[in-house]
Amino acid sequence: MNFVTKTFKELNTTELYQILQIRSEVFVVEQDCVYQDIDFKDQKALHVLGLLNNKIIAYTRIFKAGDYFKNTSIGRVVVSKNKRSFGYGVDLMNASLKAIKDNFNTEVVTISAQVYLTKFYNSLGFYQIGDEYLEDGIPHIRMDRK
Repeated sequence: MNFVTKTFKELNTTELYQILQIRSEVFVVEQDCVYQDIDFKDQKALHVLGLLNNKIIAYTRIFKAGDYFKNTSIGRVVVSKNKRSFGYGVDLMNASLKAIKDNFNTEVVTISAQVYLTKFYNSLGFYQIGDEYLEDGIPHIRMDRK
């Protein structure tokens, strides 16, 4: 898999369409969650694209400190359902952490993780902060990495 990091303005229309498609496929359809995905935060984010055969099969958006959380942050972490058994989630997170280091010169990161993925994020050095909460009807937990 090849990873590319782009600003919103650097995304072409095909890439933007693929990003919205994978986010909708997983967060809206697979997780049966109706929520406002198009939130006008994409314009502030850097977009980490995981490409396989020129198709986006993994994606995150990252924010500098203060644009979403107090710390730099990673959100909209997604891997296509049929590609999850290949370890691409770990590769995607490592690419996102590297993009944060390269672009924002920090390793301090906050995420709002779906609770069922806590062990996955623990394995990447994230730890729980505070209590569980609902975000769009799905249990989440804030996690930090320093």
